[in-house]
Amino acid sequence: MPPSSSSAPSTAPAAPPGDAPAPRPPSAALHHLERLALPALLVLVVLFFSVFPVTRGLFPTTANISVVLANQSVVLLVAGALLFPLICGHFDFSAGANAVFSSVVCAAAMSRFGLPAWAACLLALAAGALVGFVNGVVVARFRMNAFVSTLGMATALNGIVQWYTGGLAIIGIDRGMTAFGSTTWLGLPLVVFVVLVVLVLAWYVLTHTPYGRSLYALGSNPRSAVLVGLPQRGYTRAAFVLSGVLAAIAGIVLTARTGGANPDSGTSLLFPALTAAFLGTTGFQPGRFNVPGTVVGVLFVAASVSGLTLSGADSWVDQLFNGVALLVAVGLSSYLRRRREGLAG
Repeated sequence: MPPSSSSAPSTAPAAPPGDAPAPRPPSAALHHLERLALPALLVLVVLFFSVFPVTRGLFPTTANISVVLANQSVVLLVAGALLFPLICGHFDFSAGANAVFSSVVCAAAMSRFGLPAWAACLLALAAGALVGFVNGVVVARFRMNAFVSTLGMATALNGIVQWYTGGLAIIGIDRGMTAFGSTTWLGLPLVVFVVLVVLVLAWYVLTHTPYGRSLYALGSNPRSAVLVGLPQRGYTRAAFVLSGVLAAIAGIVLTARTGGANPDSGTSLLFPALTAAFLGTTGFQPGRFNVPGTVVGVLFVAASVSGLTLSGADSWVDQLFNGVALLVAVGLSSYLRRRREGLAG
């Protein structure tokens, strides 16, 4: 029989042997430190290269800042494209190749078929969305592994690009498109502001709409999300379509910035974007993919690489930095996700 209330001890009953103690929630100070660690690290990198004797006359200049932001505009969009599938638990390794493919479609429509810039951009958006739709159907409807299927899609897109271009760049695009890629406003390239608008819209969709909150639910606990009635297949398919649209916008910006299209594999866009997306999970919303953290992740990698380049580091140092940063970012992301899930449980 259970003991009477008069004989019950005043202290809480001890946990049964073998049960792990419940994790303690982090203090408010530690929570804010986790959220702001990545932005603080970015500030430290910028300050370091701004006062470092070798780079202090080159790094903190308007010209360098403008070049870095313009060069990273495409990477920012590809990173934004990766977020939608990543949030619902899938990789999209075709995002970089899709950006290059859309760039070729956009440039070829103007250079070889004489279409106006607006029509070429719409065609590129349709091409990118189609690639995303195929990825979504393969993953959601046929339940193929997204890692493998999107990697196969990236390889196929690279083959199509090489076949169509013959390995040669496409030039001779609409002059208005080239002007858009080189125009500055308030001392910064115009494409930077376009990218910011696109990313703000992506942030709004992910954080202030039922669809975005449902994507987070699918990524954190797919079975529970399905049990409460969320259409997993439809939402997953839509995530890949949105990824394709953002990759296409990246391709259009790439066309405007380069004045044409280059038959690249897209890996030079994919891996920095992946690094930024996983670095983003260490800031603002630790353990969760989010747009502000991804933006800071891109800037952190870009500032570090720019500082290393200006300091005279060899080209292999940049590749080593990107690789190590990706490994560290994935490790921290996994740790923070497990820690958040443990605290939630």
